[in-house]
Amino acid sequence: MFIFLCMCGYKELLEEVRDHKGAVLEQNALVLPNELHLQALWYGGQMGREFATIDGRAVRIVQFGHWNHAAGPDFLHTAVEIDGEIHAGSLELDHTFADWDNHGHGSNEDFDDVVLHVVFGDEAKSRFTRTSNHRAVPQVIVPELILREALQIPLMAQAAAHVGRCFMPLAEMHQGNLDALMREAAMHRASIKAKRRARTIDALGEEEWLWQAISETMGYRPNKLAMTLLAQRLPIGLLRECPADCESILFGAAGFLTAEVHDAALNDTRGYLRDLWGIWWKVRDDYEPTHDRKIPWKLSGIRPINHPQRRVACLATIVHHWEDFRVACLDFAGSQDFFQALRHPYWSHHYTVKSKRSMRNLALMGADRLTDFQINHLMPAYLVDGDRGAWEYYEKLQAPAISEKVDKASIRLFGDIERRKKYLRQAWQHQALLQIYQDFCLQDISDCAECPFPEQLAQWRG
Repeated sequence: MFIFLCMCGYKELLEEVRDHKGAVLEQNALVLPNELHLQALWYGGQMGREFATIDGRAVRIVQFGHWNHAAGPDFLHTAVEIDGEIHAGSLELDHTFADWDNHGHGSNEDFDDVVLHVVFGDEAKSRFTRTSNHRAVPQVIVPELILREALQIPLMAQAAAHVGRCFMPLAEMHQGNLDALMREAAMHRASIKAKRRARTIDALGEEEWLWQAISETMGYRPNKLAMTLLAQRLPIGLLRECPADCESILFGAAGFLTAEVHDAALNDTRGYLRDLWGIWWKVRDDYEPTHDRKIPWKLSGIRPINHPQRRVACLATIVHHWEDFRVACLDFAGSQDFFQALRHPYWSHHYTVKSKRSMRNLALMGADRLTDFQINHLMPAYLVDGDRGAWEYYEKLQAPAISEKVDKASIRLFGDIERRKKYLRQAWQHQALLQIYQDFCLQDISDCAECPFPEQLAQWRG
């Protein structure tokens, strides 16, 4: 933990700004995402284990169970401790308590073994959750503070790309203080990611965290949730028990073994798909999700090299080499060597099932995705363990392609001038810019006019 001690200056600055009476303090009404998103956060441990029922009983989630792919409650085989007594059964998550009756759960015998009904932000506490045999089900409302932290939703979706009022204080700041500000912002971002990692490990164990981390990375921007859902529904512990079947199970559960996919494929690809189907049809009843639980893939605008089918194939290949992968993730060089050597007999030479065989070798995981995995998942783990060598490596790590958010943040802080380029070269600088953008620009609803950050910057010393 000692490496994170050096970021106290940035944390103090953040607290001072948040304590300042201004537009930054205004809270907008919390808009809940869809249930799949909430369920993924819950199962990943991002809302914690400790709660209280609406009638004041202490609740602890002992076992998060596993996803239900069929009709019925959201999670099966859970264990919940309520006032010291263990209750084993299913768990249901809804937006509000009213959804229990609105969705017909109260008259459905499939829900009779539910031991806890969890909702989000519901003020109507007078509703009762009852099963078809008239048993009262304990109810929990996830506190809004916990929910906001788990969702990490800023007040603003984006801020305009113009020079901000913080430009002048930053331009006048001593170079050493500015560098310290950037480093501490990057460290603060890593500490937040380390906390999220710790919650998932507490809920599911370190191997499942690693499995979900690499899966989320494979999702890139539009399919992070989809890949996370796939990894949660098919835990690495389960897939390692059936390595010969894992690729078929992953593709089938993802919804990629359909007649439409087969018909769209070229002749040399159909043999590959038939081999997958030959295994999938035997086990599909155990893994295929119902229509309302299907993985929500977003395919429009995806480059062929980033197609989710290629990413799923990469995950299947990782399963086959799991022990090597786990060891490789103990350091940066190991993870880089692992992915450079990773091959798949079909996907290393095909962009999609519709494309012809490529003569050149196609990486299953490109350089930017590897950097993303290292920065967002491995680096926080190394730093929280006190690995000083990790930060030295991090400082040298080249930045990936400049994202829209990084570009906007750099313009607001440094202007569209030559100086800005200095803070776009390294990966850690991108992380620092993203954190400052999230903590200040996206929390201010006055478009800079009333944000207290510039005034606090003028007084800050690293």
